[in-house]
Amino acid sequence: MKSFKYVVYREDQYYVSQCLNVDVSSFGKTAQEAIDNLKEAVELYLEDENADQFYQTVGEMFTGEAQLNA
Repeated sequence: MKSFKYVVYREDQYYVSQCLNVDVSSFGKTAQEAIDNLKEAVELYLEDENADQFYQTVGEMFTGEAQLNA
């Protein structure tokens, strides 16, 4: 059994969920739906026998926001 870390953010009328361990994302009308869809997508991704080589362990993580001079 593996665990995975993710971020969820709002994009227009949908929530987008992005896995940090592998390059997989999903979306949903609610944050929970986006997370549930991501879990299913990551499980399907990891069914591929070669996918394990792309799995990255993610340690401590932080989120933040900063202003740009643009």
